[in-house]
Amino acid sequence: MAEVRWLGHSCIRIRSREAVVLMDPVGKNTGYSLPKQAADIVTVSHEHEGHSNLGQVKPEFQVLDGPGEYELHGVFVYGARAYHDTKKGAELGYNTIFTVVTEGMKFTHLGDLGHLPKDEVIEEIEGTDVLFVPAGGGPVLPPAQMAELVGVIAPKIVIPMQYRTDLGDQALGDITEFARQLGESIPEPLEKLTLKSSDLGEKMQFIVLTPNL
Repeated sequence: MAEVRWLGHSCIRIRSREAVVLMDPVGKNTGYSLPKQAADIVTVSHEHEGHSNLGQVKPEFQVLDGPGEYELHGVFVYGARAYHDTKKGAELGYNTIFTVVTEGMKFTHLGDLGHLPKDEVIEEIEGTDVLFVPAGGGPVLPPAQMAELVGVIAPKIVIPMQYRTDLGDQALGDITEFARQLGESIPEPLEKLTLKSSDLGEKMQFIVLTPNL
């Protein structure tokens, strides 16, 4: 069984029997204040301040910050090369899409994705069970294109992140437009998602988490 919490902006924590994976530890410039975290594995999609606050992670942990295939603590992690803009990183740099495989499920974090990925990247993340999607626009794909990408990846569960809330990301859009483009109503937010592979159905679920700080 895996427990998923959203810690604000693009910061996701996945706790499984094997390990705790912290993805894109959030920086204060987003408006969120991350309490000290204990983690075995930390993934950083890119080095921007809002995504790489390693100072709030207690030692000892291992950092993954680029493409590759990794096995740590019984957890498989795959990093796929992407970009933060439409010009192959010329403006905003690289972005790594990380997929974590634990408890028999695939969790994919798009990071700050600024373009529609090539087919070979889509192939790497196909079969994703839970997809974490930046949903508020800004320096990433706009909500319409994010929703289009969700349709291509076809995950079992979509969890939005990086959108305006009462606590942070005031410069971004809220979740409304992304939900509309996805064709979904906004569900009642959950504090956490506790999930096992047998919970996954054929129909895509749209799940909203509250920033858990």
